[in-house]
Amino acid sequence: MGSLGSLRTRAVAAVAAAGALALVVGCSSSDDSVTGGGKEDGKTTITMGLYGVMGIKETGLLEQYEKENPDVDIKAEIAGDEQTYYTALQTRLAAGKGLKDIQGIEIGRAKEITETQADKFADFSEMSGTDHFLPWKESQISTEDGKVLGLGTDIGPMAVCYRKDYFEKAGLPTDREEVAKLWEGDWTKYVEVGRTFKKDFKGGDVAYMDAASGLFNAMVYGYPEQYYDDKGELIYDTNPAVKEAWNLAADAGEEGLSAKLRQFQPGWDPGLANGTFATAVCPAWMLSHISEKAGAANKGKWDVAKAPKGANWGGSFLGVVEQSPVKEEAKKLVAWLTAPEQQAHIFKEIGNIPSSLQALESADVKSAKSEYFSDAPIGQIFGAAAQEIPDKQVLGRKDGTIKDTFSQGLALVEQGTSRDEAWKTTTERIEKAVG
Repeated sequence: MGSLGSLRTRAVAAVAAAGALALVVGCSSSDDSVTGGGKEDGKTTITMGLYGVMGIKETGLLEQYEKENPDVDIKAEIAGDEQTYYTALQTRLAAGKGLKDIQGIEIGRAKEITETQADKFADFSEMSGTDHFLPWKESQISTEDGKVLGLGTDIGPMAVCYRKDYFEKAGLPTDREEVAKLWEGDWTKYVEVGRTFKKDFKGGDVAYMDAASGLFNAMVYGYPEQYYDDKGELIYDTNPAVKEAWNLAADAGEEGLSAKLRQFQPGWDPGLANGTFATAVCPAWMLSHISEKAGAANKGKWDVAKAPKGANWGGSFLGVVEQSPVKEEAKKLVAWLTAPEQQAHIFKEIGNIPSSLQALESADVKSAKSEYFSDAPIGQIFGAAAQEIPDKQVLGRKDGTIKDTFSQGLALVEQGTSRDEAWKTTTERIEKAVG
């Protein structure tokens, strides 16, 4: 895993450039057609619309597929920002043009796709060789009548990333197994450790955690139901799991345990580089970002410990547009890209945890370590965490929007607003956003 940091840096730079270009020029000629792919002179062109660092292009898999299938040419367009990407995808689905043959789908959008756009995506339910996924992963992209609108890429099992040097300065254990025991089985214990850290830390102005919203997300995603029930009804304002997470996260915010730096928002990256907080709740896919932004100066200072409880935060799918002129070829490519061998390859290169049960059990995944994170056995830690994710994962149409709104609400608490007033503001904003 020693190459993970440098590869991720190059990948992020490439993605940013590609995303900027995509946002400026759109899909060029493909905007006038259903999709950008097709067949000509014995050559099949397959187009892909992706976002972020999904590992599909960055790890050389597309080049490998083209080499093994010389009659196939793959053109991948990558947007750096998923929210911008999804807004454009919705527009193109409504218009019926400008679509790629293969489109990435983020987990927070899956329910909206299955409920409102099922007729726009091809069905994978009868495709052979696609029975290796975690059962709950496939259910997230399935319609009520049994259509499977895509195949899973990664998942987001949870751990806690922590600074060993800061824990030592607070008189806390530094060994990852001993650290995990401090908060084993209960997120309340994680906050209690934060209180000890704040009281005993000797080494300057360092917060215990990056943001209260990270804790909130980790807690909420450990339950089968979060913002919607299995009938599709909104329960964010009555679900005890949400209120429990809100109150504990608000405790952390009110007590000054956080650096008030929301993940992936302005200030968080400099916070990593400058070492302004000691812990961050981290899904597997976040490790590469931390190692890149914290930089070489902090290599070996970070480690990874088991989270108090299992949860899934994040993950994606690849879907094929129903009207694609190369639908069958695109489905074959998606099946290959999400096969156990390719998922294990992506994990080995950049650390994205597979959604394939077979890949999770492979030697490449189980034996993987992260040099940046003090040689933490991330394959074992995140592989075990993946097995603890609740089998039932209920998604709703506006999960992503609701999550972001709760994060904004907890930021208000960190800035001094009472938790009751912040809750009122948050629920009003959600009502306005989801209708």
